[in-house]
Amino acid sequence: MAHRSRLFTIPALAAALLATAASAQDDEARRGFVEANLLGIFYHELGHALIDLEEVPIFGQEEDAADVFSILLVDSLFDEETAQAIAIDAAYGFLGEVYLMEDEGEAVAWWDVHGPDEQRFYNTVCLFYGANPDEREAFAEALGLPEERAGYCPDEFDQAFDAWGDVLDGLTERFEAGQGEPIVLMPGAFEDAPLTARLLEVEVAALNGELRLSLPLSVWVESCGEPNAYYDPETAGITMCTEFEAHLHSLYDLVTE
Repeated sequence: MAHRSRLFTIPALAAALLATAASAQDDEARRGFVEANLLGIFYHELGHALIDLEEVPIFGQEEDAADVFSILLVDSLFDEETAQAIAIDAAYGFLGEVYLMEDEGEAVAWWDVHGPDEQRFYNTVCLFYGANPDEREAFAEALGLPEERAGYCPDEFDQAFDAWGDVLDGLTERFEAGQGEPIVLMPGAFEDAPLTARLLEVEVAALNGELRLSLPLSVWVESCGEPNAYYDPETAGITMCTEFEAHLHSLYDLVTE
């Protein structure tokens, strides 16, 4: 899949964590954090959709496979500077969930199908670093990736790419052959989540310019009563809940305080 630059700004959160920025800079960093996490969440749900629609075999937890797919897309689709910015913000999004649970006195839900958020943070950093260790050494150091894990990360990325690479190639080849189905962004509650809506408009159009699926996939922006996102195999649709935007703003406050 071709690398492309972002059509909107996703600045690195790291700068906002190191110094007190002016109001405009903070607004830009906040927006970048929200965009990057919305993008990572959308890619995660797209992973679930492909597992279903393309009948991708999964050995292990499907949630882990969807996390891996999200990281692979960030690495595959964006230029190096943009990809690192997205990866930093998305990784800190998982830490924000950890801080939120601590503030609310909640225990880790070990029974949940999702892995613990702190582990998802390190998995994100490791896989992204492993994709290009020569260019991302500073990235790994800045995000505290232990040397004990870093040494395995290139092999972990290679294993992940071997699992998903043929799937991505097949989607691209189908597009180039003029076959298959596009992703369709459905009318929804765009006014309730304007940043989500704008991001999805850009992202769905960009993906449709590079790939096609074997079956139709719909994307909805709707109120769910909670900050959430999910793929429904019965409707072959991804729902991005409008409540997620406000939730991500709250996470940004936690990781920058």
